[in-house]
Amino acid sequence: MQLPPKVTDRAFERLSEIGAAEQGQALRVAVEGGGCSGFQYEIKLDAPADDDLVLERNGERVVVDSVSLPFLSNAVIDFTEELIGARFVVDNPNATSSCGCGTSFSM
Repeated sequence: MQLPPKVTDRAFERLSEIGAAEQGQALRVAVEGGGCSGFQYEIKLDAPADDDLVLERNGERVVVDSVSLPFLSNAVIDFTEELIGARFVVDNPNATSSCGCGTSFSM
C-alpha cells in the first residue's frame, strides 16, 4: 500500500519563514526522469494544481503531482541547514541508490 510522503515540522516552519502561503505558493516536490541515477527531484515554489496531493499544516502547503506520488510513497520531506547550504531534502525509502548531491536517485 502506498502511503503519502510526510513533511517535517522544520520544512513547514521554513515555508512559513519565507512566506510561501502569503504569496499563494506551495512547495512542489516532483520526480522527473534524468539526473545521474535515473530520476531526480524537482523542488520549487509553485501554485497548487487540481490533481495535486496537498499536505497542509498551519496554512502552509506541500504539493505532489499524481505522476510523482508513487515515487514518493512514504518518503520524508525535510529542511536542512548544512555547510553546503540550506535546502529542502527528500529521504526516500524507495530509492535503491542515490548520487552524492542527493537530488538524483534510482529505484
